[in-house]
Amino acid sequence: MEALINPKQLKELLKAALVEVLEERRDLIHDVIEEALEDVALARAIEAGESTENVSRDEVFKLLQGQA
Repeated sequence: MEALINPKQLKELLKAALVEVLEERRDLIHDVIEEALEDVALARAIEAGESTENVSRDEVFKLLQGQA
């Protein structure tokens, strides 16, 4: 015999399971949000860089080494 569950009960069970996972594994949610924000920041930096003038590789390394 099959055990049947109605859609309302299934929805409530899924909600409870999701809440439990979110409460117990906050670190996962934190990591996902952090990575998404980093991706947005990188995309914005790339867009900003596309509208600036090009510089040589040597100039970049001089700046990174504090020689500029």
